[in-house]
Amino acid sequence: MASYKPTQIQVYPKPGEEATQDTLYWKNYEQIQIKEFGAVSSIDFSPVAPHNFAVTAFTRIHIYGPYSLEPLKSLTGFKNTAYCARFRSDGQLLVAGCEDSVVRLFDVSGKVALRVFKGHTKAVHVTDFTSNRYQIFTGSDDYTCRLWDLPNATELNSYREHTDYIRCGVTSKLNRDLFITGSYDHTLKLFDARADKSVMTMDHGQPVESLLLYPSEGLLVSAGGRHVKVWDLLKGGQPLVSLKNHHKTVTCLCLSSNGQRLLSASLDRHVKVYNTTNFKAVHNFDYDASILSLALAPDDESIVVGMTNNILSIKHRKRPDESEAVPSQPRRRPSYRMPVKGKNYAPKQEDYLVSRPVKEYLAQYDKQLKKFNVSKALDSALEIWRRKRSPEVMVAVMKELDRRGTLKNALAGRDEQGLGSLLHFLLGNVVDPRFAPVLVTAAEMILDVYKQVVGQSPLVDRQLLRLQELLEKELGYQKDLIEVLGMLDTIFASSLPKTEVPCPGSSRANGLTPGVMGTSRPQPHAT
Repeated sequence: MASYKPTQIQVYPKPGEEATQDTLYWKNYEQIQIKEFGAVSSIDFSPVAPHNFAVTAFTRIHIYGPYSLEPLKSLTGFKNTAYCARFRSDGQLLVAGCEDSVVRLFDVSGKVALRVFKGHTKAVHVTDFTSNRYQIFTGSDDYTCRLWDLPNATELNSYREHTDYIRCGVTSKLNRDLFITGSYDHTLKLFDARADKSVMTMDHGQPVESLLLYPSEGLLVSAGGRHVKVWDLLKGGQPLVSLKNHHKTVTCLCLSSNGQRLLSASLDRHVKVYNTTNFKAVHNFDYDASILSLALAPDDESIVVGMTNNILSIKHRKRPDESEAVPSQPRRRPSYRMPVKGKNYAPKQEDYLVSRPVKEYLAQYDKQLKKFNVSKALDSALEIWRRKRSPEVMVAVMKELDRRGTLKNALAGRDEQGLGSLLHFLLGNVVDPRFAPVLVTAAEMILDVYKQVVGQSPLVDRQLLRLQELLEKELGYQKDLIEVLGMLDTIFASSLPKTEVPCPGSSRANGLTPGVMGTSRPQPHAT
């Protein structure tokens, strides 16, 4: 007796998925996760190879290597929550703020703070180095931003123009005197250390959470609320683009190494990737918790994300040799019958291999089909659809029952709840082009079997009316598409160039041969 052949589940292409170059590029990352001691509020990569990155979480700053799962160094000289650890351009020094209003400077090779800067009266959330490497810029919750001299640990300038907390800022990499601050008073201010006050002010409209300067420093990107806005600094801070792709507050921004992709992270657990040419979203990353910090390695080899659940997510770009080795060298299943020779032992040509038949495990619907319990088989497939939302299984079982000629029997004999479940499945999938050929036949059978009980159940009647409206709407769409198709055919036909096709042996004049054209017609004569 022949063995039972399991039901073949057809694999359908998912609608709406398009394999663009950006999709292939950003999906070529593999993820690892590390548990931190607190919410990860800041991440910064060292500009110098091998591009270690500093992670600020609670009262600690951990420095990780590009592929390390354990921190290479921990800076724990904070009595309260640390904020905004930033590397200097040479990668040798690191500065960080703290909840106790003190700014600390560290040597990356040591653990004790080299300098301590005191002057702020509240928590310091913003720190950075200026382009000349010998000055530090800070922003605090006391509404002030300050410049500090690195060798002498003294304050150079102090500006108090914001009316709320300063939570983000950025320094110019081309001019040591320029820096920009963003505040919860909805404003962005450009400062020049040679002036006594700000030289430019922009209104974001929401509390500003993050700032980003383009490498050319002609464009500034700000994030606050659900909006990401781009400003033209060369035109006096004129707004260029306003993006609203997130559902919650945008917390951080970063730019790819070539400046062609902009990344934004939000409390809605998503990271959006934008094309900086037209500022359209080209890709999306999903995470498990709200995102507080985001950083992209200078060589684009790693994407690091810090979340509110104390998890640090690190995505590394897959190497070409690794991605090619997977399909060419498939993993061998352990061979426990050859413990002496090893589990990876391959039989030689002179060996006699005794194979053991592999036992096939049937799904529940296949077990019922094997016993010819068609109604129970359909119920099992319907249960899988409820749990996993996989309509392919339900459609494959219906197709197999229709092939056997028992689909009508499987659909009959159901109570109000069972019929309601079938109609609910039809309402969700009957207009899907992938499943319509099978489900339309099933819908016709259901109407034929249960036409005598229409009007006895309010639940079933409502679903039948919804099914009728859905099909009428779909038929209207089909008619409109046919009309549009006819219009497109007319347009394409009229746009083709008109060419004359000459016939062999005939001239252009009414198809007459030259000899015929030369002869004169006979004239009538009067008698």
